[in-house]
Amino acid sequence: MHSRTEEIVLQTTMEAEKMVESNKKSDNTRDNKMTRKEILEKKKKVQEIIKAAVSHKYPLSSFPTFRHYNNKGLSVYLDSECGDSLSSPIKQYIQNLLKLNMEVAFGMEWPEEEKVKRRVMVSSEARYIFVYEISNVDTNIMFKLSHKGRSTAGGMDDKGQLVAFVHYRFTIEEEIPVLYVYELQLEHRVQGKGLGKFLMVLIELIAQKSKMRAVVLTVQKANMIAMNFYRNKLRYLISTMSPSQLQMGLKTNYEILCKSFDYEAKAVLELDDIETCEEDHHCLYVHDVLYICLLIAASVHRDAFPV
Repeated sequence: MHSRTEEIVLQTTMEAEKMVESNKKSDNTRDNKMTRKEILEKKKKVQEIIKAAVSHKYPLSSFPTFRHYNNKGLSVYLDSECGDSLSSPIKQYIQNLLKLNMEVAFGMEWPEEEKVKRRVMVSSEARYIFVYEISNVDTNIMFKLSHKGRSTAGGMDDKGQLVAFVHYRFTIEEEIPVLYVYELQLEHRVQGKGLGKFLMVLIELIAQKSKMRAVVLTVQKANMIAMNFYRNKLRYLISTMSPSQLQMGLKTNYEILCKSFDYEAKAVLELDDIETCEEDHHCLYVHDVLYICLLIAASVHRDAFPV
C-alpha cells in the first residue's frame, strides 16, 4: 500500500474511532427524575448544539478525504451549498431529478409534494452536498479541483456535471439533536457504484462531528429499492416517530427510519430491543467507515485495491 493511501485510511479510521469513543463516554445512564431547571438547561444545550451546527457552512472542510470519490469507472468530487444561495440552474436540476426519481413513488400525491419540496429546498436551513462528475480525468487533477476553493454558485461548466445531491438539515426530534436527511438523489447512471453508501457514511460523520445524536430520514414504502438500501445495507431502523408506530394499524405511505449514535437516542428514537449490544452497533458503523476508507484509498492509487 502506498504511503498516501495509508495516510488516508489511518486519518479517517482514527477520526471515526474518536467519534465512537466520545459517544460511548457520553452514554452513561442518567437519573430519569430531572428538575425543571435541569430540563431547561438540557433544552438550552440542545438548541446551542443545533445553532453551532447550522453556523458551520462548509462541512466538507472537516473531511477533505471525502471531497473526491473514484470507483467502478465513476470519478466525482463533492461541494457544499446552503439552500438560500442556490443558483437557478442548480434549483432546476434539483427539481428535475426529484421528479424523475420520486414521481412514481409518490403517485397521485406527487403534484402537492412537489410544491412542498420546491419551497423547502431554498430554505436558509437547508444544507446540500452536490456531486460533480469529471470523466476521464487524472485523480490528482480532481484532487486539486476539490481543494482549490469554492467557485461561483451554479458554475456547472467549471465544476463538472452534476450527477447527485444530498439535502439535509440539523433539527430537534424528541428533544434530541439530529441530522435529518431530506433527500438523497442520484442519477440512474451513477447508481450501483457505491456512491450512495459513500454519501451516507459522510452524512453520518458530519452528524457526529456536529454533535448530532442520530441521523433520521423518511422513505416512501413504494420505493422498495430505497427501503432495502437503508434497512438492509445501511442498517437503519424504523423509528418510534414513524406513523406506523405512533398509531398501530394506521395505513401510511412512508416510514421514518433512523440510526442513533448513543444509548439515550437509541432508547428514544429506535424501534429496537434496548438490550441490543451497543458494541455491535458501533462496530457496524466503524465497519462502514473502513469500507469507505478502502474506496477513498483506491481513488488515490487505483491499483492499491481491487475495487
